[in-house]
Amino acid sequence: MIRRHFRSEMRLPDWSVGNGAIRPPPHIDKMPGSAGKRKAENCWPDDVGIVAMEMYFPAQYVDQSQLEEFDGVSSGKYTIGLGQQKMGFCSDREDINSLCLTVVQNLMERNNISYENVGRLEVGTETIIDKSKSVKSVLMQLFQESGNSNVEGIDTTNACFGGTQALFNSLAWVESSAWDGRYALAVAGDIAVYATGNARPTGGAGAVAMLIGPNAPLVIERGVN
Repeated sequence: MIRRHFRSEMRLPDWSVGNGAIRPPPHIDKMPGSAGKRKAENCWPDDVGIVAMEMYFPAQYVDQSQLEEFDGVSSGKYTIGLGQQKMGFCSDREDINSLCLTVVQNLMERNNISYENVGRLEVGTETIIDKSKSVKSVLMQLFQESGNSNVEGIDTTNACFGGTQALFNSLAWVESSAWDGRYALAVAGDIAVYATGNARPTGGAGAVAMLIGPNAPLVIERGVN
């Protein structure tokens, strides 16, 4: 079951960067297609990067200043030292699958993207529910209505670096000979819960989905990864 959660009423301009979201140009409803493909042999697609981005956090959170007081540490250790004001956590109605389903569905709907126009989906996470079933396979239920089952990608697990590598792999796919002209989706999500101790204030929960393609407003320089 797909759960929708707490959609923000705030709307950004069609093409803007700020407040944790990237909005694409008005032509985003069209897939890159031949316009985005290489113009000649051995040429790279132009301006590959993050075309649009969406984030989702659970509604529940712990105020970090209150956690400082509860833990008996100096004021500012978490809020200044870690740069955190709030630490999100999930209720028993959410898990890593629902977090990622929510953020991907919000990204696609708010930017008017067809699921047919996505050719790669990779999820970076270390939060595991079923060791034999990837989060990516759960997200594929969002693609059923479009009839698009030809989607490359899988989960990438490597602690906090999994999400970064999912982004790098998505960028590399668009720049490779395997690219078929469609967008890539890189999703990063986790639920981190620690016992009492030094690691506890570094926990949290949330997910981010990034649409990767050419002619992006936020270009990732080729080779920097």
